[in-house]
Amino acid sequence: MENNPFYMRLPRNGKEFVLFMVVISVISVNIIAPVITFYEAGISWEVYTGVLRKLVLIWPCVVATVLITYRPAGFLTSRITQQGDGFRSCITINILCTVFLMSIILTIVGAMIGNGCISSEPFEMFFYRWPRNFGISLGVELLIAQPIAREVLHRLHLRTDSGKTQAA
Repeated sequence: MENNPFYMRLPRNGKEFVLFMVVISVISVNIIAPVITFYEAGISWEVYTGVLRKLVLIWPCVVATVLITYRPAGFLTSRITQQGDGFRSCITINILCTVFLMSIILTIVGAMIGNGCISSEPFEMFFYRWPRNFGISLGVELLIAQPIAREVLHRLHLRTDSGKTQAA
């Protein structure tokens, strides 16, 4: 694994996984929630500040959803990919599976948090909202959140690995 150049961009232990998840979730929540809300309610300062107040509730739900969908997304990824597939294709498929599962859950939960009540409305509007939410989330994950989080890990590993080399 250590001779794999992408080893530098993957979490190596629980602490790094937590760091990776925090970076991705903070970036994702701060981009995806406002963009989806702007599509629903229009772009305005009032809408944006309303989203910021709701992020306190949305962020823990996102983290919980990551943890809930982690293994099922890994299972789906393993069913789609094969031994010998490249790192980038495996990661892309994993992101696709993760966003697919998370967007299903968060399209419903996010609407309930945004509306401030539990109702049937998120279920009734699901097939209207979910494709848009999935597309926005997939774009943010593939192009912004995951690359930044992988770069954070890469820099962390460069720093920690160079410290090990100097100590030896």
